[in-house]
Amino acid sequence: MADQKIFAGPRIRRIRGAKGLTQTAMAEGLGISPSYLNLIERNQRPLTVQLILKLASVYKVDPHELQGEARGSVAALKEVFTDPLLVGELPGDQELIEFAEAAPNASAAVIKLFRAYREQAERLSDLNQLLAREGRATALSGARLPIDEVHEIFERRPNHFASLEEEAEAFTSVLDPGDDLFGALKAWLKREYGIVVKVLPVATMPNWRRRYDRHSQRLFLSERLSPFDQLREVAMEACLIRMTVAVAGEIEALRLTTDEARRLARFELGRYAAHALMMPYQPFHAAAVRSRYDIDVLRSRFGVSFEQAANRLTMLQRPGASGVPFFMLEIDNAGNRFRKAGSQGFPQSRFGGGCPKLPVHVTFTQPGQIFVEAVEMPDGAEFLCIARTLEGPQGAFSERPRRTALLLGCDIGLRDDIVYGTVLPGSAAGAKMGAGTVVATPVGPACRLCERVGCLARAEPPVTRPLGLDEMVTGLSAFDFQ
Repeated sequence: MADQKIFAGPRIRRIRGAKGLTQTAMAEGLGISPSYLNLIERNQRPLTVQLILKLASVYKVDPHELQGEARGSVAALKEVFTDPLLVGELPGDQELIEFAEAAPNASAAVIKLFRAYREQAERLSDLNQLLAREGRATALSGARLPIDEVHEIFERRPNHFASLEEEAEAFTSVLDPGDDLFGALKAWLKREYGIVVKVLPVATMPNWRRRYDRHSQRLFLSERLSPFDQLREVAMEACLIRMTVAVAGEIEALRLTTDEARRLARFELGRYAAHALMMPYQPFHAAAVRSRYDIDVLRSRFGVSFEQAANRLTMLQRPGASGVPFFMLEIDNAGNRFRKAGSQGFPQSRFGGGCPKLPVHVTFTQPGQIFVEAVEMPDGAEFLCIARTLEGPQGAFSERPRRTALLLGCDIGLRDDIVYGTVLPGSAAGAKMGAGTVVATPVGPACRLCERVGCLARAEPPVTRPLGLDEMVTGLSAFDFQ
């Protein structure tokens, strides 16, 4: 304690106020001058060991109360100021510390108000989804971060960009890649722009997947990436260079509100264009139909990853040559949903994707295995779901690998067109083997929007029902409701 300076002016002022003392009276009790106590209370002088001992003996103050009292409040206040409504007002750490220490009751009130506001915003969002499912869309919305705006727009619209598909086909004709797209892209970048592609070791580039050095005209890739991801990074860079006008046109059509949102959309469209280049539309669509959408067959044929092939299946909506209208959801092992897309938009109102009983959550128990399951929503709609874990960039021995899981879904009525549907009872193949009708797992859009009774997986009560608190009866769910 002697080596650490402790500035605790607001706390000393609160102790003095709680005891009803003037500065002169408290200074006499501590054996210091009123002017010195005034400097301490204004954080212009630190507390000495002697003063701390004096406070403990004269005013029965716990010395630990004088250190770091507001650290928890500072963390909570940081969360408050990350909200889109306040993002332009983000104060520095020292300002937050001063606020939390000088006015702890006020800072606690701000935190409570923020949490109440966040809870109400979530409930409004839930109610908005309920109304949308009933065909009564509303304009309920709050301030959003740019990433939220981009995700929302991409989730609502079909995951198909005709202009980028055309540009990718023209680019393929120029490259004439044969069986080596990676080599053709590297040669094109070198020939047309003098850009050299180089893979760097982790020690040299520990924090980036890809980095373009404009001065040396070199595109660096991390060795952490798989060959499939390295190919996508190079394809993205090449597509964003060649398709500048087409990408800008698509961004303009999205009507985004901020420069940051447009920058994020450019990245998403670059990823789309890279997939279109790696898996040209006509050959990929033909192969998908012939293989009955077998993702492992498609990934081998086009030299891509499982995730890339599954993602490409959601893009097959060209007029006159469309495929099964798949939708896609990617989560991490904490249940965070951060990628959603669909051939006709992600079916948020019909499917939701927030139910803990979906097979995508089970995949983490058996990485690399494909899970196929039929699920039924509360309104009777049924979907075929295909789920599998995905491997992220390779880590070192001491690092925990990043693992996410992908769910690919479509209407259950299309199961006979898909190879995965053959494992379900009630499919054409299943009928030949004498299997019965499909037994679908009952799921919901999300716990807050689901009214299934007795669900063992329920994590929250529904917003549409009051809680049923009965001391004499306890249901199977942790959240009984009426």
